[in-house]
Amino acid sequence: MHTEPSQARDLAHATWRKPLRSAGNGECVEVADGYPGAIPVRDSKNPGPALVLPTHAWSTFIDHLKH
Repeated sequence: MHTEPSQARDLAHATWRKPLRSAGNGECVEVADGYPGAIPVRDSKNPGPALVLPTHAWSTFIDHLKH
């Protein structure tokens, strides 16, 4: 997936959040808000590289999890 260079720089200052239903064991994903058209996602226990998904791909993923 292509990430614009400005988005890659902005992730250094992203505010990451865990899901509300996190088990509290540190094994979950984190997402960052505030990136129009994109959802940055990273591993909470290894907060290095992040995937930047198009909003529609993230919505599809969440819909599949719910069903």
